[in-house]
Amino acid sequence: MSRASRAHRIALAAAYGGGGLGLLGAAATGLLFGEAQLAKWTIKVPDGPVPNCDGDYGTQFAADGVEPLTVAVLGDSTAAGMGAELPRQTPGALLANGLADILRRPVRLHCFAVVGALTADLYPQLNQALELQPDVAVVLVGANDVTHVVRPPVSVRHLSRVVGQLAAAGSRVVVGTCPDLGTIRPIRQPLRWVCRRWSRELAAAQTIATVEAGGRTVSLGDLLGPEFLAAPEELFSADHFHPSPAGYAKATAALLPTVASVLGGLGEPAEEKLTAAMLRSLPHAAAAAADRAGTEVSAAGPTPAGGRWAQLRRRVRLLAARPTDPHPPGTMVTEPATEG
Repeated sequence: MSRASRAHRIALAAAYGGGGLGLLGAAATGLLFGEAQLAKWTIKVPDGPVPNCDGDYGTQFAADGVEPLTVAVLGDSTAAGMGAELPRQTPGALLANGLADILRRPVRLHCFAVVGALTADLYPQLNQALELQPDVAVVLVGANDVTHVVRPPVSVRHLSRVVGQLAAAGSRVVVGTCPDLGTIRPIRQPLRWVCRRWSRELAAAQTIATVEAGGRTVSLGDLLGPEFLAAPEELFSADHFHPSPAGYAKATAALLPTVASVLGGLGEPAEEKLTAAMLRSLPHAAAAAADRAGTEVSAAGPTPAGGRWAQLRRRVRLLAARPTDPHPPGTMVTEPATEG
């Protein structure tokens, strides 16, 4: 069975309440759970709290009557920025600085992400975000579902509900799908091989569920994998599990163009709109994106067979050369413009 078919079955099981379709039998699942526990003991979580990145960015673009864009970040320790040393090194701050630079508007960031969160744990974060009615919500989740051996349909069902509620409230939603955990060295074989397969299939199913619920996805996949093998001390933090500041910058650079686009900050090239090769059925688009990190998947209308077409894009955007730390909300500060 192809990855597209498996991802489609997982998404269907999520939609209709199925809990099966696990990759492995009960005995193998027990083995993997034990290996996952060992990986948790091996991975040394950085000491100290995650830097607080909440606040205002791009205050140099503030003017009378210009309301800041509101950005909410939901998810797990990667969304929170564990492994970063300063607020400006976290994914939320990098996104906020980048959006301010692209859109020439101030950005107010609220990061609700919780270290260790599973997809099922997103609902308190969702409630906090819905109170704000953010212009855009960015969700990074899924890795803990794999290491905790959560069945993919269960994980995807929760994600679909979260994305659907955010979209229904008027927020644009961008999901960074589950990274490829097969690149993480503290995870041993056979768990590493299974994690690679499981995380990619979860990423594909996340894409199907997100697009059907009204959001877009960007695949993170093995975005850091090849570079990590060559220079693990550069792109991963001391625990060899969470990204380093350089790793977060690389991942955020993949997310930023899509987040800016849903806010109207980047025009879509005409030739991209007309390229039939970019259109695929949603399950096939999801599978293709899972195999190539940095690929955006968005809805492109219904298919003749009653499914949904999806459009794939790969975007590149440089982050601001000198990202800043946040200012307290409401602070008006004059700063030199950052370089894109």
